[in-house]
Amino acid sequence: MKKIILTLVAAAALHTVSAQNSAVTNAILFQKQGTLDKARVEIDKAITNEKTQGKAKTWYTRGEVYEGIVASPIYGKTVPATEATKTAFESYSKAVSLEGKDSEYGKMATAKLDGLYGLALNSGVESYNGKDFAKAIDSYRMAQQIRPQDTTAYLYAAYAAEANQDFGGAKEMYGKLQGIGYKTPQMYGRMLQIARQEKDDAAARKVVQDALVAFPNNKGFMLEDLNMELSAGRGKEAIGKIEKAIAADPTNSNLYAVLGSVYDQDKQPAKALEAYKKAVEVDPANFDANFNLGVYNYNKAADLYTKASKMSLAEYQKSGKKFEADGKKYFQESLPYFEKALQAQPDDRAVISSLQKAYLRVGRPADSERMAAKLDAQKK
Repeated sequence: MKKIILTLVAAAALHTVSAQNSAVTNAILFQKQGTLDKARVEIDKAITNEKTQGKAKTWYTRGEVYEGIVASPIYGKTVPATEATKTAFESYSKAVSLEGKDSEYGKMATAKLDGLYGLALNSGVESYNGKDFAKAIDSYRMAQQIRPQDTTAYLYAAYAAEANQDFGGAKEMYGKLQGIGYKTPQMYGRMLQIARQEKDDAAARKVVQDALVAFPNNKGFMLEDLNMELSAGRGKEAIGKIEKAIAADPTNSNLYAVLGSVYDQDKQPAKALEAYKKAVEVDPANFDANFNLGVYNYNKAADLYTKASKMSLAEYQKSGKKFEADGKKYFQESLPYFEKALQAQPDDRAVISSLQKAYLRVGRPADSERMAAKLDAQKK
């Protein structure tokens, strides 16, 4: 009698295991038939059952079912692509973790994960195009987990975060890109834009410095660095950087003009004059260089006239006329530069006023009156 009871118990146990395994088997059959909705119901049962939830086969099958849903034009409408892709990713990852990469299902799941990268990326692109940036970021993060050394998913995630005004998330992605050795001028440019949008001068400066380490001869970052120095009032310290920028971009007349301005501020008129002349040599229409050359000559002339006016009668009779003649010559030399500056910026009051005075000094009253009328017209 005992023997019969034991046999019945064993049969019942066998039936239970068979029933539990049948959910996985049914899911596989439904998947092969193309009825993925039914396959999904069966496999979702199997992962909650204590007898089948610990098997790599169960999770691998679930990954295949959900991957098929993502690719299906019919069943893809029943589950959001991001959600289905995430489920497939988690299922394949679980299969690998249960039995390892070298097991039968571990090897197959690893291969599937590699192919799933494209699905995750495409799902992110689809969400991004639909302006669902948060979902796009989720998909891109999933793709990053599948291929942690591939830069595309990080870049796309950064773009999505920026579009979502999530600058912290964007900075995180750019930081990860740097961590895996990815460096492009475009990336640093976007990082700089974020720092400026957040009005974080320290962060902006660091981005520029990092960019110059990566791309020491990049003209754009050289100019950014230079502008930061000048804005901070460190003109004298910027001279070396200006000269380096000129070496990288010798046809940029503005750089010579800036160099001249810095030398002016540092009380080095000879070097300032040389830089301004080089600027107009490179670009005859450079406003700043022409105006400053005009000012240089005008001030030289004014200084000579002032000295002559302060002479005693004896001194004036001896050399005063020479001082005034030399002064007039400098006033004359200022005119072409002021006139070029006026051509570049016809309404600049400082230029018009300088010309009005210089014309008068060299004996051209009609031109002086014309400039005076131009100044008056601006007041109306």
